[in-house]
Amino acid sequence: MVGFELAVQDAHGLAVAARLGVDRVELCSALPLGGVTPSLALIEAAAPGPPAHVLVRPRAGGFTYSPDEVALTVSDVRHAVAAGAAGVVVGGLRSGVVDRDLVARVVDAAGGAAVTFHRAFDALADPLTALDTLAALGVARILTSGGPGAVADGLPGLAKLVEAAAGRIEIMAGGGVRPALVEALVATGVDAIHASAKRAVADATGLSLGSAASGVATRETTDEDEVARLLAALTA
Repeated sequence: MVGFELAVQDAHGLAVAARLGVDRVELCSALPLGGVTPSLALIEAAAPGPPAHVLVRPRAGGFTYSPDEVALTVSDVRHAVAAGAAGVVVGGLRSGVVDRDLVARVVDAAGGAAVTFHRAFDALADPLTALDTLAALGVARILTSGGPGAVADGLPGLAKLVEAAAGRIEIMAGGGVRPALVEALVATGVDAIHASAKRAVADATGLSLGSAASGVATRETTDEDEVARLLAALTA
């Protein structure tokens, strides 16, 4: 069976994941920014539900980190695992290749909890060499769209990665997954599918917050109906 991972950023998403029985969640905050490290309270709240794999990303933007940011990442990995995370999700690049030092330190800090390398992988010019590097470092899986674009355009790339992985490391497809794409994604041989399945919610604020104008702010949360459609497509 192909696994299903749901990206979750709030308590509602955790409830949906538990109710519908997804295989695991990727827990994060600020999905509109690509996701950053969530709070410890949210990690602890995830414990009763499906296994939570915590995104550890110290800031939005690119994936080349300063020594201080690497230290924060490693520390957050330790805290996430201590708070009950089943795994962590990280990514780091250095001069256009995998940041081996960052990944090695994260694998060590995770203490046996699974490590996923996120879609920073899709910014690499040589993904097959990167796959070998990550497998050798002890990374459990790679989240990828099969190329720099949306997953719908990356099916051939996903199939090549699955073949190259040869069971040494899992390949998980993500980046614009919709129910209509599931059959084609499964046909590539991927081990799992990752989706955020989110919808926009408008909230009245009455004041300006950050870049949002006063009046109505829009936030994203998990769309339970979309999660159900994705799960149905996987079991069809």
